Amino acid sequence: MYILAIETTCDETAAAIIDRNGVVLGAAVASQEAVHQVFQGVVPELAARCHLERIVPILQQVLEEAAIDPISQLAAIAVATEPGLPGSLLVGLSAAKALCVAWKKPLIAINHVQAHIYACQLGQLTSIFPCVGFVVSGGHTNLYQCHAPENWTYLGGTIDDAVGEAFDKVAVMLNLPYPGGPQLSKLAEQGNPRSFRLPRPMLSDKSTLNMSFSGLKTAVRYKLVGNGKHDFADLNLPDQLRADVAASFQQAAIDCIVGKAELALLRTGLSRLCVGGGVAANDPLRRQLQQMVQRRSAELVIAPKELCTDNAVMGAIAWVKFNANQTSTLETDIQPGLLRGK
Repeated sequence: MYILAIETTCDETAAAIIDRNGVVLGAAVASQEAVHQVFQGVVPELAARCHLERIVPILQQVLEEAAIDPISQLAAIAVATEPGLPGSLLVGLSAAKALCVAWKKPLIAINHVQAHIYACQLGQLTSIFPCVGFVVSGGHTNLYQCHAPENWTYLGGTIDDAVGEAFDKVAVMLNLPYPGGPQLSKLAEQGNPRSFRLPRPMLSDKSTLNMSFSGLKTAVRYKLVGNGKHDFADLNLPDQLRADVAASFQQAAIDCIVGKAELALLRTGLSRLCVGGGVAANDPLRRQLQQMVQRRSAELVIAPKELCTDNAVMGAIAWVKFNANQTSTLETDIQPGLLRGK
């Protein structure tokens, strides 16, 4: 038996068919980068419309790749219902409900953030739980004490911008193509991370596991344009200066993430750190996290790079609910906001 998982929380339309052991029979992701590039960020209404256009072709593609009979071989339909953009979430949930009715299958609602950490479980021979879970992405930067796949205690998180959002906004300042985060990291390879003194907000505050990236982003702006109002496209910054700013910003952001991750391990007494989300694909971050856990004689599990960005394969977490007979009703609704207790 298999589960069909659907992911439409933000700007990627994704589906996957996964068996009980996490083996993927079919998976596909439709990106919206070209649609949002002109705006240098995701436009929620456009994202929802793109999902409407792409959800059926993506589902057809995955079913053809898996070559299964959905009526006889699917155990359930899973869909991410929280957190995310309201319009995007509704497209995925509506599609999932329609298939449940048509094929007479149970519905399983999954948490997108929990699925990002569960991506660390895929391919592991033993359970990753309990662990400190750290989700670092364009929409989330949060720490959790993960007792089990769906039993979490919120430890702390960003009080303003997510770290991925900060990467993207600084990339705009440096006139980098969209999506900016990966482009900034590539540029940073040519720069000196010690070129500019930038703040590490809240890093020295050991009383909290909260983080802040808005001030860091603003500090970069002041380095580039001072207090004046300028169009970043008109700055004509030298290539080396741009690279040095990128490297200095990236290092400051990484220092904040790694420092709070280490504090979370100390606070909880746990010896395993599991990291997921788009920013977890960043190579310097992965290296610095590995260095930190080695100092602490702890274990680091980071989601495979192909499962860091939004995808439906991490919807394999639905098997946990299915095995526990925790299915959802067709009255299930979306929960766009992030509930701190989850």
